Amino acid sequence: QLHASGGGSVQAGGSLSLSCAARGVTISRYHMAWFRQAPGKEREFVAALRSSQRTHFTESVKGRFSISRDDVKNTLYLQMNSLKPEDTAVYYCAVRNSLRIGYEYPVPGTYDYWGRGTLVTVSS
Repeated sequence: QLHASGGGSVQAGGSLSLSCAARGVTISRYHMAWFRQAPGKEREFVAALRSSQRTHFTESVKGRFSISRDDVKNTLYLQMNSLKPEDTAVYYCAVRNSLRIGYEYPVPGTYDYWGRGTLVTVSS
């Protein structure tokens, strides 16, 4: 079970930190990721953190967002800085067992479990 939190409303240029608390899975054994879905658009990849701790980001958030995890708290984080109105979306966390082959981090269908989203609204 994944529980995402930390969304809210912020002005452009501001920051938010999202959390994804995991229950029933040991996140260090999983690849984890954040996706987002804006109104009327498809779900898109934002950032991924492999079990090895290698990270991947979509181009539009590079240099502004960071992804990390706390193995003690079993929680994934997304630190979002310099937010822009186009970052407005519902953000979802997802996990995939790292023992499975064929991991494609930007593909939603590659993930095993999803959390409910948390809404981020950035005003100009």
